[in-house]
Amino acid sequence: MCFPHDSKPPIQPISGAAVDSTDLILTSADGSRFLAYHAESGDPDSPGVIVMPDVRGIFGFYKELADRFAEHGFGCVVIDYFGRTAGTEERSEDFDFMPHVAETKVPSIVDDVRVAAALLHNCVDNPYRSLFTVGFCFGGSNSWIQSGAGLGLSGAVGFYGHPTRPGRDGSAAPIDRVSAFEAPLLGLMGGADEGIPMEEVAKFDRALDEAGVEHEIHVYPGAPHSFFDRRFEEFSSASEDAWKRVLDFIKAHSR
Repeated sequence: MCFPHDSKPPIQPISGAAVDSTDLILTSADGSRFLAYHAESGDPDSPGVIVMPDVRGIFGFYKELADRFAEHGFGCVVIDYFGRTAGTEERSEDFDFMPHVAETKVPSIVDDVRVAAALLHNCVDNPYRSLFTVGFCFGGSNSWIQSGAGLGLSGAVGFYGHPTRPGRDGSAAPIDRVSAFEAPLLGLMGGADEGIPMEEVAKFDRALDEAGVEHEIHVYPGAPHSFFDRRFEEFSSASEDAWKRVLDFIKAHSR
C-alpha cells in the first residue's frame, strides 16, 4: 500500500491563492459513475493535471494535492478507480480496497481519464489546454500508460510506478508499451523501494531510450516507496525536489 489514510502531501499551501474546488461524480463511456475531485485556478490558458491515486483510490491526500496544484495556477481533477465495483459513496478509513484494485481494467481507467480530460478542457472552454497525468504507485504506472492511450497528453508523471509489472487485468506493463508512448515521461523513484528493484527501473530507462521517448527517470537514493509524504520528515528534501521537478516538467511541456 502507498499512503495511509491520514497522510498529507509534503507541500506548503500558498497563502491567499484563489482556488475553487468541489467533489464530483463523473460518468464514463460505459455509463459507469465514479468519484472525482476538481480544483481549478480559473485561468483558461493554464495546464490541466489529472491525478491518478495509489491503490486506495481517492481520499484526502489527493484532494489536498489537487488544491496545491490549483494554487500554482493549474486545473486539477483527481479520479477514483472503483465506481464500477464499489459505487460512489464516501469511503471510510477501513475501506477494503484491494479486491476492487484486482477488478480494475486498463481500458476502463483510460476511459475515466478521458472524461477527466474533457472536464478540464470544457471548464475553461479551451480545447487546446495542455494536459498531464500525475500518478502514484498503481497510479504511477497507469499514468505512464496514458502516454500511449491517444489522449493527446503533453506529459505523464509517475511517482514510484512499477515499470515492468503487467496490469491487474493482465495487460502489458509500461515497459512493453513504450513504442506507443506519444508524450514525454517523468519518473520519480525511491532508491530503497523494496517493491521496485532498481534493475527494473534501469530496464525501463533503457527501453525508453531505445524507443526514442523523451523522458527523465530520477532516483532518490535511500528513499522508500511512498516517500512523498509529510510524515517522512527525513525525506523532506527528496519530496521538495520531486515537487519542483513535477512543476518544472509541466511548465516545460505546456503549449
